[in-house]
Amino acid sequence: MSRSPKRSIPAPLKGSRDRGAISGKNTSKKQPSAVKPSSKELVIITGISGSGKASALKALEDLGYYAVDNLPLELLPDFASLVQASPEIERAVIVVDVREGPTLERLPTILLKVKKMLHTSVVFLDAADAVLVRRYSETRRPHPLSRSEMVARSITSERQMLEEVRNLADFIVDTSSFNVHELRAYMQSKFGPQRSEDRRTQMLVSCLSFGFKNGVPLDADLVFDVRFLPNPHFVPEFRKLTGRNPKVAKYIRDFPQSVEFLKKVTEMMLFLLPYYIKEGKSYLTIAFGCTGGQHRSVMMAEEMAKRLGQAGFRVKAVHRDMPR
Repeated sequence: MSRSPKRSIPAPLKGSRDRGAISGKNTSKKQPSAVKPSSKELVIITGISGSGKASALKALEDLGYYAVDNLPLELLPDFASLVQASPEIERAVIVVDVREGPTLERLPTILLKVKKMLHTSVVFLDAADAVLVRRYSETRRPHPLSRSEMVARSITSERQMLEEVRNLADFIVDTSSFNVHELRAYMQSKFGPQRSEDRRTQMLVSCLSFGFKNGVPLDADLVFDVRFLPNPHFVPEFRKLTGRNPKVAKYIRDFPQSVEFLKKVTEMMLFLLPYYIKEGKSYLTIAFGCTGGQHRSVMMAEEMAKRLGQAGFRVKAVHRDMPR
């Protein structure tokens, strides 16, 4: 790659369009027709320092991608082979950027090898120079190319180094007007499940039971106190059982206040969960507490997990204090 100071420097956002716009290019002609890549997927995130690569990586990691930051470029074919052979990894994402140094010149050759093994997309993140300078000023971090030069000069040098990498990109994303949350939502909309019903599985909902006598769970996002319900502990035949027992669950469920409580909480959750997903939340813990965490809270956590699961959400029931 030529780095002569006399060569013209590409415009900061050449090829990008509106706010957060993506430009896509058909690269199928670059792949040998005789090779059939694996159905697994690899996303390579690259681009200008300060454009949001770390946030983009985290967004895809939260979607279930196996994420690696700054993998040495020479190891990329080996990494692709591992992904291809792994029974556990279906999608992977890595960041490759100017920290690679001179090795970046080999990216076109290495990329051809990787595309023979995996369906591979290259995403190049960019932003206007003024925005990049402002972001560095706000974070007070040095530019990776130089700790002594002005940031604006380092950005110019970086653009020259990444010009050929930019030309390899399948997508070019302008992040100039994105904040962290908007970039996250944008990446998830492009690489996450596209159907609205599939979006429900982006967030894991944990329905947690606990006993107040052992303290409120620190990781609970929403806490419901179900001690207002009659306590099965005072029914001799139920004392050693838990809320997972069908007879105990029926005993609790038969009270009118239980029916009304479940109805209202279910309605509230079905209202709230899509908004939590829209905001990019990956985990949500709904906690139900009773005195000991054995009967009422267990039954409620189980029932809520069942209802949310039937509504299409990814959910699990967890019982912190229930006797084993």
